[in-house]
Amino acid sequence: MPATQRDYYEILGVEKGASVDDVKKAYRQLVLKCHPDRVAEDKKKEAEAQFKEISEAYAVLSDPQKRQLYDQYGHSGIDSRYSTDDIFRNADFSEIFGGSGFSSVFEELFGGGGFDAFSGGGRRSGGRQRRGEDINAEAAITLEQAAFGTEKTVSYTRYDNCGQCQGTGAASGTKKETCGMCGGHGVVSSGRGFISFSQTCPKCSGAGSVIKNPCGACSGAGRVRQQHTLTVNIPAGVDTGSVLRLRDEGHHGPSGRGEFYLHIAVKPHEVFERQGSHVRCRYPISVIKAILGGDADVPTLTGKVRMKIPPGTQPSAVFRLKGKGIVDLHSKRIGDQMVEIEIKIPEKLSNAERKLLNDWAKLRQE
Repeated sequence: MPATQRDYYEILGVEKGASVDDVKKAYRQLVLKCHPDRVAEDKKKEAEAQFKEISEAYAVLSDPQKRQLYDQYGHSGIDSRYSTDDIFRNADFSEIFGGSGFSSVFEELFGGGGFDAFSGGGRRSGGRQRRGEDINAEAAITLEQAAFGTEKTVSYTRYDNCGQCQGTGAASGTKKETCGMCGGHGVVSSGRGFISFSQTCPKCSGAGSVIKNPCGACSGAGRVRQQHTLTVNIPAGVDTGSVLRLRDEGHHGPSGRGEFYLHIAVKPHEVFERQGSHVRCRYPISVIKAILGGDADVPTLTGKVRMKIPPGTQPSAVFRLKGKGIVDLHSKRIGDQMVEIEIKIPEKLSNAERKLLNDWAKLRQE
């Protein structure tokens, strides 16, 4: 035990009457925050010390008997009764992360990086196989293509399995050998007592094996960069920000391919403005048509349609064309088209037109 010891409740940031669930929650948050593998190299020793401190606090406060002894006598009660190993014995650290244990949680957080579970929880096996990396690409399409769907051919470079060594990375007639530093585990461990920490093996980089005679085609990587072409069916209704996932079309890895993600960008349209599954356009008409009414040939995504303009139509009036919008990607309902009216005012008038308008103004007493 250290010479000066902080209060266990203070370490975890909980009140003295905190429930066991509150203690577990506080400990979990601190573990994720200060785990040594998540800090810079120059702060690892400090993080290790803090990690051991909060783990000790949790081991005591989560155990009813140890907690009662601590509440009554403080650190002296714990020190007189338990050794360092005894403090951690029977403490259920795996329950903190939903029963999955520390190994699976930290493998998920750090991509299989260096963390060994407490000795009672089992160690993760080294050299964990990984899928290849994902690939992200972008496709720019027109509004019409977004509305009705289209096919897009995408060319990109990806890592494929090396055909010469079949992905082993070793030259023909040779094979990988177990790493002598980590014994094939992919990690090397350090620490003492009940807690141990591990880091990726520096010799094999976590693979658990080494290649003494690398393949000449891939230089031991087991994969090579190749050009690939993919035809993607883009469904009707996509919009800017839509992402299409194509399984197993990414880079090749030891346990399979990654995914291919195609990010959609819809180009601006010179006539239509998209509003979800609806489209909007502005349509100019003459003053005469606005006053007297009539028919108008309005553009839509599927071609022009005849629309009735009622007499007395006002500027900025909006008419709805049902079913002339874009299909909703999820509900499959088709939106509408909103037609906003613009009234064009003649800039020049003939003498006859001016006379007629003056006569009309007199009739309206304007």
